[in-house]
Amino acid sequence: MKKGLFKQKPKTPVELVRHARELLIFVDNKTGTSRESKREEKLSELSKTIFEIRTCLYGNGESEPNPDACTQITIEFFREDTFRLLILSLPNLKLGARQDATHVIANLQRQRVNSRLVASQYLENNLDIVDMVLHAYEEGGDIALTYGAVARECMRHQCVARHVLESEHMKKFFEFVQLPNFEIASDAGATFKELLTRHKSTVAEFLSKNYDWFFKEYNQLLESTSYFTRRHGIKLLGDMLLDRSNSAVMVRYVSSLGNMRILMNLLRDSNKTIQLDTFHVFKLFVANQNKPPEIVGILVTNKHKLLQFLGNFNTDKADEQFQADKQQVISEIIALQHKDRPCTSLDNCEVSC
Repeated sequence: MKKGLFKQKPKTPVELVRHARELLIFVDNKTGTSRESKREEKLSELSKTIFEIRTCLYGNGESEPNPDACTQITIEFFREDTFRLLILSLPNLKLGARQDATHVIANLQRQRVNSRLVASQYLENNLDIVDMVLHAYEEGGDIALTYGAVARECMRHQCVARHVLESEHMKKFFEFVQLPNFEIASDAGATFKELLTRHKSTVAEFLSKNYDWFFKEYNQLLESTSYFTRRHGIKLLGDMLLDRSNSAVMVRYVSSLGNMRILMNLLRDSNKTIQLDTFHVFKLFVANQNKPPEIVGILVTNKHKLLQFLGNFNTDKADEQFQADKQQVISEIIALQHKDRPCTSLDNCEVSC
């Protein structure tokens, strides 16, 4: 009898997902000695099944994925909560299988069935999944990085972003981005940025409603003793304030003397990247055509030092736009005069060359 005559027939896309579901349930159930003895075997089988699903969704490098197969996989994943099971089981998987599973989860977020993002409606009805993956930042360990990537994929959907913005998670992010573990803090920073930049109208609404407490917390990041925290904080602040959707919030921010003090101190940072990103925010204070008298007063009081600093201010990343912006800021400062009563200089607010 020829070898391979009874070779097992390849599973259909639907059968692959159903088989994965059975294995996920088995692996998650840690009771019983007989189950435990087979757990490694089932984990290995699960890894292979997840890889096959990933290949169906992404193609194998030689052929493109079949749209019908992708649709069948997507429907089956969300039909019986297999999507949730896969996310919950990520800590049980070995590194390679975990990476494949994360790719599968990411792909499913983008799949459309009849022009509809199935994942969006599913997550809107299962927002506890989002709460769970974000909680991993508090738990720490490698799984925090995996769940961080999953969280960012989930935030592609506006309903998820709105949920997180309106939840207690937002206040915790100010702790997450300052965690002592650099990798986890960096990952939390990437998630924080995604949350505050992807869905423009939702973010603008959130910042308007939560302006006071949010920027009070945010300014503490800018004054952190950590170079990493200051650098990423000022870069993200620029991304937010320079976005047209946040124009009303930007005007409010640049009308604050306290905020300008923080920015003027950051201009003195020893790191050139921080200085450059700070300049792109500081120029908004100067360009504001309705500057409060106290801000005008501080700019006039520090006029000589600011002009001296800006005249010598150049970085390796400087381009024509930077030079044009810098010249505009210099011109605006030169033209400034005291309004109403003169203001005195702020402590620690003067800019050195």
